Amino acid sequence: MSNENIADTPKPVAARKRVQEGMVLMIIAMLLMPGIDAIAKGVSGTISSGQVTWSRFFFQTVILIPFVLYYGGLGVGRKIWGHAARGVLIGGATLMFFTSLRVLPLADAIAIFFVEPFILTLLSVVLLGERVGWRRLAAISVGFCGAMIIVQPSYEIFGVSALYPLGAATLFAFYMVLTRWLAGTSSAVAMQFYTGVFGMLTLSAGLLVGKVNGIDTLSFVWPTAMEWALLGGLGFIGTFGHLMIIMAVRRVGAGLVAPFQYMEIISATILGYMFFGDFPDVVTWVGIVIIVASGLYVFYRERLLAEAEDDESLAPAP
Repeated sequence: MSNENIADTPKPVAARKRVQEGMVLMIIAMLLMPGIDAIAKGVSGTISSGQVTWSRFFFQTVILIPFVLYYGGLGVGRKIWGHAARGVLIGGATLMFFTSLRVLPLADAIAIFFVEPFILTLLSVVLLGERVGWRRLAAISVGFCGAMIIVQPSYEIFGVSALYPLGAATLFAFYMVLTRWLAGTSSAVAMQFYTGVFGMLTLSAGLLVGKVNGIDTLSFVWPTAMEWALLGGLGFIGTFGHLMIIMAVRRVGAGLVAPFQYMEIISATILGYMFFGDFPDVVTWVGIVIIVASGLYVFYRERLLAEAEDDESLAPAP
C-alpha cells in the first residue's frame, strides 16, 4: 500500500474500532471479576476481610513486577498522587465490599453495589465533561432493573450493613473516574502496579491499626497452603481484570462502559451454580436477558453513532 493510501485511511474508522474493542474488553473483565468475590466469600470464615484485601494487592504487585521491568519503568511525572489516590480508593472499596460479604448475602451485597454505574455516569459528566444521552441513561436503568430481578433484595437488608456495599460503590466510581483521567498518561501495567503498591500500603497500615486495637475486620492470621493458593488466584483475577478495565476506558469514556458492569451478574450466577448448586430459576434468566440486552443496545447504539460520524467525515465538502 502506498503512503498516499495510508494517509487517506479515514481516522473515524480507527476510532470506531477502538470503541468496539473497549466495550469487548469491558465485557470480558466484568465476566471475570466475580471470581474475586467468590474466593473472598469462600475464605471469609477464617481470614479477615482486611487480610483478604491486603493479599489481593500484594499478589497484584508481585505479579506485575516482571512486566514492569520488561516494559521499562514507571514514569508518571507529577500525577503520582493521582495514582496514590487511585490505590487508596480501590483499597477502600475492596475492603468495604469484602466486609459486606461477611454480614450480607452475596446477592444482596451485589444488589446494593449496582448503584455504582449510576454514580459513575454522573461523575463522568460532572468531573470529566463526558456527554451522556438519555438513551445511555435508559440502558443503565434497564440493566439495573434486570439486576434487581435477579438478586431480588429484601427490604430488611437496607440498614446500617447496607452502608458497606454502598460505600464500596461510591469509592469504586471515583476510582473509575481517576482511571479514565490517568489512562492516557501511563501504561496499563504501570497504573496497576501503582494501584497494587498503594493499595497494599493502605491495607498494611489498616492491619497494623487492627492488630493494635483488636479489630476483627483487620486481623491477621497465617493462611494454610490452600488458602494461600486461593488468595493468589484472587490476586491474579483482580490484576488482569483491572488491566482490561484500564484498556477499556482508555478506548472509550467511563460513562460508556458503565452499562457493561451489569454483565458481572452473569458470571456470578454461573459461579453460584458451580460452587453452591444454585441453578438459576426462570426469573433469574429473565433478569440475565434484560442485562445482556441493555449492554448490547449500548454497543449497537454506539456503533450506529460511529458509522454516522464516518459517513459525515467522508462526505464531500459542499
